[in-house]
Amino acid sequence: MGGNASTVRSAEAGAATSRHSAHQEQKSRLTWLLQLYPTSLLVLVPYGVLVVPMALLNGNPELWFIVKLLLLALAGTVVIELATARWLGKRSDWQSGLARANAGYPHLYLLARATTIVSIIADLIGGLAGRGSIFAQVSGEVNVSPAVVLTSLFSGWRYLAFVLLLASLLGGQARRLGVLWWTTALLATQVVLVLMTAFSSPLISYLSFILGVGAICGVIRPRLVVVAAVALFMAWPTLYSARNDVRTEGGVKVSEEVTAAERIRFDLQLTRASAYDVPAAVDHPGLPGIVRYGLLPRALDAERPPLTTGTRINEYLGGSSHSAYNFLTLGTVYFLEGPWGVVLFYGGWALVVVLLLRTGGTPGPVRLSLFGFAVAGPLIWTRTYPENVVGFLQHTVAALPILLVLFLLRPRERSAPSGSRVAADRFDT
Repeated sequence: MGGNASTVRSAEAGAATSRHSAHQEQKSRLTWLLQLYPTSLLVLVPYGVLVVPMALLNGNPELWFIVKLLLLALAGTVVIELATARWLGKRSDWQSGLARANAGYPHLYLLARATTIVSIIADLIGGLAGRGSIFAQVSGEVNVSPAVVLTSLFSGWRYLAFVLLLASLLGGQARRLGVLWWTTALLATQVVLVLMTAFSSPLISYLSFILGVGAICGVIRPRLVVVAAVALFMAWPTLYSARNDVRTEGGVKVSEEVTAAERIRFDLQLTRASAYDVPAAVDHPGLPGIVRYGLLPRALDAERPPLTTGTRINEYLGGSSHSAYNFLTLGTVYFLEGPWGVVLFYGGWALVVVLLLRTGGTPGPVRLSLFGFAVAGPLIWTRTYPENVVGFLQHTVAALPILLVLFLLRPRERSAPSGSRVAADRFDT
């Protein structure tokens, strides 16, 4: 009898181990898929989780228009990613290479925490000074107060901070709980900014950024994206109500006819572009303007007018100059540049991503930071084009002091510490 019981327990233990191994292999395959097609999935996933389901549930007759735009974008990204797939190497080699590439930087975690603290302080001071608020948009005036000008120099550090925390985890200098705590602080700051600025889209963008970068680096499970989407849907009515209360208290008129559920009909926001001939005759910065706004801080170019592509689009649609509109990133590129513009825009940024992630070995914290800025700017699905491209350049310029420190601290020989792989595995449990 004892021998039979022991045999049964051994069989059960073996079955449990097999199930765990199968689960880990499935998780590894999903992560590898993200790493093979990073730009394609950054484009596709938000629409697959949020936009297309809403269109299906509500019977949007323009569903094919959404699919057509996605196919145009993927035509640009997949070609680049397939052409460079061999640069990635083997699945296990690339993931372990991330640990080696981010190991050996002295005080990386200390630098990450310092960047996080500066980012939070700058965001809160900027919010109190009115930077990026609905009230500044309605007034139509450019806020050039010293607090706004100074804190705008750190606007991209919230993205830099998370990437450096992630690099610290991959390199074995940080533990899971520490990175989770600091990431929560960054997210909480964005929630506070919603109440300060009465804008909710930056919070959605930042959450999308964290999920996208974390999943591609293999430390956030892909299924967490779905969990986050469900959590967003559950929290949205409360957040929407709080945002509207702030707007009302500040004297901004809020339409009572638009409910919280209608406000997240992103499919309607996108498909509105289908009613117009493209490219639309809306004035927006070309390459010289993008370079000017992206590389020159406002402190050195205080007389330039603000970027108002969203306002110009709203006026083109028949709205006022005191409000802004976009068709999400995908739809706005289509609206302003036409179908070929979509292919070239996403194909171009797919090339930037593969150059950052696949050339010169696996990326360390410097290239991961630049990749993070690409995700936070051009590849975030909610932004206005071409302001998102300007944002990529601005964030890169603002991060130059930290990137220089990292460059000077770079190790001559990289080796993965013994705990780095464990830390990466534990982050997503």
